[in-house]
Amino acid sequence: MRTHYPRTPHVPWSPGAGADDVRAADLSGLRGREVVVTEKLDGENTTLYPDGLHARSLDSAHHPSRTWVKALQGRIGARIPAGWRICGENMYARHSIGYDALASWFYGFSVWKGDRCLDWDESVRFLRGLGVPTPPVLWRGTFDERALRAIRLDPTRREGFVVRSVEGFERADFGRRVAKWVRRGHVRTDTHWMHAEVVANGLGPDAALWAVRSGARPDLPALLAALGPVEPPGADRDVVADAGARLDVLGRTGDARLAGVLAAALHREHRGTLVPRLVPALGLPLARRVADLVGLQTVLRRPFPDHERPCALARLAVAADVGVLHAVAAAALVGRTGPEAAEEREQVEWSALVGADADLLGEAPLAPLRARAREAFAGLDSAAADRCWAELREAHAKGWSMPARATRARWSGDFPRLIHLIGCSGSGKSTFARELPGTYTRISLDELRAARGDRVDRSADGEVLREASDRLDAALAAGGTVVWDATSLNGRQRAPVHAVAQRRDALITHAVLLVGEEESARRNAVREHPVPPAVRAAQQRRFAPPYPGQAHRTWYIGASGTIEDVAGSLDAEDP
Repeated sequence: MRTHYPRTPHVPWSPGAGADDVRAADLSGLRGREVVVTEKLDGENTTLYPDGLHARSLDSAHHPSRTWVKALQGRIGARIPAGWRICGENMYARHSIGYDALASWFYGFSVWKGDRCLDWDESVRFLRGLGVPTPPVLWRGTFDERALRAIRLDPTRREGFVVRSVEGFERADFGRRVAKWVRRGHVRTDTHWMHAEVVANGLGPDAALWAVRSGARPDLPALLAALGPVEPPGADRDVVADAGARLDVLGRTGDARLAGVLAAALHREHRGTLVPRLVPALGLPLARRVADLVGLQTVLRRPFPDHERPCALARLAVAADVGVLHAVAAAALVGRTGPEAAEEREQVEWSALVGADADLLGEAPLAPLRARAREAFAGLDSAAADRCWAELREAHAKGWSMPARATRARWSGDFPRLIHLIGCSGSGKSTFARELPGTYTRISLDELRAARGDRVDRSADGEVLREASDRLDAALAAGGTVVWDATSLNGRQRAPVHAVAQRRDALITHAVLLVGEEESARRNAVREHPVPPAVRAAQQRRFAPPYPGQAHRTWYIGASGTIEDVAGSLDAEDP
C-alpha cells in the first residue's frame, strides 16, 4: 500500500512559511520530550518500499533525476520488511541549493512500520544497516525553544532544519511531533528544477563508503581515497570484487559489507597500526572491526584439528562476523596459485562448511544466547553481568547446554578485578588509569624500574616482572580492583599477567589504547621521561592488540582518552 508523506508544519518563527503552508498552532507535542534537530536538505521527498518507490505524488512519473534512487531501491528493497517504508530526500538533482560533498544521493529521515514512525535511534540503525545515511544532526536534547531559535544556518548553503521527537509516534500525531524551520525565499530559481536541465549535486569522499554499504559494486580507487592516508600494499581490484560478491551471497549490507570489503582491500596491512589510520574515515568501532578481520582471516587459512574447529569458530563469533571473515579469507586468496595457496583455499572452504553446519555464518549467531543472558542477568551490576556472559559464551562454544543460572556464583560480584592496560608508549595508558573512578591498586613496571634507580634500564626486567607479578597476586588475593600499567604489546607479554588473574579468579578487562603515531609522538615529546624514537618505532612493529574474547571484556580507548568501543560486554552489540 502506497502512502503519502504528511505535510510538515512550520514552527511559528519560520521565515519561509508561505500563505498556503501548514503552521504549527503550538509546540505542545514536543515540549518535555527529547527531540533531535536535523538539517533540512533541499531535495525531492521520496518514499522507498520493498517493491518500488514514489516521490511526494503517489503517481510520480519518470524523471532523469530519479534513475539513481531507483537503482538504490533495487539494491536494498529486499531488506525492507513487508509493510515498512523509508522516507527521505532524493538529492541527485540540484534544486535551489547546490551541494558538493554529499555522502549519498539519498538520505533517509524516517522509517515507518505501517502507520507508526520508528524512534530516531532505531531508524538510524536500520538505515545504516541498509547503507542509507541520515541528515546531519544539528542539536539534540529535551525540547528547548530558546535553543532552537538560537540555531544559526547559512541561508546560502542550508535550507533549514527539521525537529522531531526522538521517541516514535503514530501517523495521526505527525503534526504534533514534527516541525520545520525554512529560510526566507527558499525557492531561488526562475525555472522549476524538474523543467530545467538536470545538474547532479556533488558527492564527497564518504559516498564511496556508503555505496558499498548499500550493496553497490566496490570502487577501489574511490574507497582508498575515502580512507585518506592509508596506502595498502598491492590492493587488488579482483580481490575486492570477489569479497563484495561473496558478501552479497551472504546477504550482508551496511557496516558488515563495508568492513568485509575494506578488510579484503587491506588484508596485507599490519593490524597493529591500522586502526588509528582508519579512525578519521570510519570511527573507532568500525575501524577496529576492519582491523580484526584483517588479522583473523589468516587463521582460517591454517590447518586446524577438525574436532576442535566448531569450538574455535564459536569463539571467533565473539570477535568477528564469522560469515564475513570467511568471505575475506577466501577473497584474499584470489589470484594466488601453487600448492600452498591451494591448501589454504581448501582450509577456508572446509572451515566455511563447518561454520555453516554449526549455524555460525549468519549475521548474529550469538543473538539468541545474548537475549537469554540479558533476561537471566537483568539487575546485576555490569561487571557481574559481563563475567556471567563470558562464562556462558565459553560454555556455548564448547557445546555445553549450560543454563544461565549455572553462573549464579558470580551474581554477587564478589570477585577481584583486573584492568589490563595495553598500548604503545605515548598512547595515554597512565592518563587513562588516573581518571578511572573508584579505588584501585596500580602496578606500573616503569615505576618499579625507577624505584631500582633507572626507569629505562631493562637489564633487570626479569626481576621487575617477578616483583610486579607478586604484587598483582597479593592485590587480587585481597580483592578489589588492580590496574596493570605496562605496554603489554603482544600475547607473550600479556600471558603471565593473565595467568595470575586466572589463578585468583579475577574478572579480566583489556583496556586497549589505539592512538596514531603522530599523536603518540606529540604526547611522548612532552612526557617527563620521553621514550626514544627507535624504541617507539620498535613497539609499533611489535604491537599486536588482543582480540575480543581473549579477556572477559575489552575496552577500546582512542585519541579522546575515553572508551569509544566495547567488546565482550553483555550490553554491547554483536560484531
